[in-house]
Amino acid sequence: MAQHSLLAQSREWTNLHDDELRRRAVEAAALKDHAALVSLTTAFLAHQGGSGVLTSARTVEAYALGTRQFVDYAAGQAINLLRPGRHDAQGYINHLLAAGRKPAGVQLKVAAASCLYRALRWAGATDADPFRDTRVPKDRTPGIIKRPPYTEDELADVLEHADVHVKFLLFLTAHAGLRISEALALRWADLDEQARHLLVRSGKGRKARVVAISTSLARAARHYRGLYGPGGPEHTDGRRTTPHDHLFRYGHMMTARYHAQKAFGAAGVPFRGFHPGRKYAGTRLLRQIKDFGRVAAHLGHESVDTTRRGYAQLAADDLKDDLSSW
Repeated sequence: MAQHSLLAQSREWTNLHDDELRRRAVEAAALKDHAALVSLTTAFLAHQGGSGVLTSARTVEAYALGTRQFVDYAAGQAINLLRPGRHDAQGYINHLLAAGRKPAGVQLKVAAASCLYRALRWAGATDADPFRDTRVPKDRTPGIIKRPPYTEDELADVLEHADVHVKFLLFLTAHAGLRISEALALRWADLDEQARHLLVRSGKGRKARVVAISTSLARAARHYRGLYGPGGPEHTDGRRTTPHDHLFRYGHMMTARYHAQKAFGAAGVPFRGFHPGRKYAGTRLLRQIKDFGRVAAHLGHESVDTTRRGYAQLAADDLKDDLSSW
């Protein structure tokens, strides 16, 4: 399991004597050793990060990539990682912005680089905290505008060209509003098409929630269970179509993405990831019930502001009926 892997990685560093821990961290920083610095950062996340060994695989991957990118930049600019200049961190941010990266993406890179320095301080290699006073400009454009949801017509076209697995996956994102990681983690026991709800056992922040499902999704779930559920048909080569008790045969998000891209390509619809399907669910539901709080609960958002800015949008003329009698 991922938690055991993180625990093993953290112990590669925590089992060291303090002096040896410091020596290895100093050496890695001096050599700008990508592998060692990523390993150190991952060990820190697993040992003292907010989620510890429960840190998601996606977070670990994102921080590893961000660490490598900052180390590459530091090497190119001859920056001393243990004694950075007072302008070096902001210079990195400005470099990313000048290269065309969006502020939200830059924030993620800064989070990774900051974590690297927390790890170096944890190891006793430095006291430097170069990103403490840096600034990344805010992007005032709402996420729903920058990355809009799929339209009804786009989803209908893709569903015509999708295989059964992709079709059901799209229903889960566009009707149940699930994150792709939540959909791929579903087990047969989590899905109750008769009661028309499903259980997300570990959403973002490891929060569980019960999600109501549409009539169309319940119907699709019954069909999907009949084909691929326990006791259902198997491939002609004898292998089961889904691993263990999971709904989907995809073991990784990139595999799901590959199959979804083929369906979108066949339909002539640009694939923009799975999140626009989730945004479709939020926007359609909001226009129907006009309650941001209930939409936020459906999507598993802790803050209504997240829903308001990035996931649901009322029509521009939404108030015209209310104003008709003025």
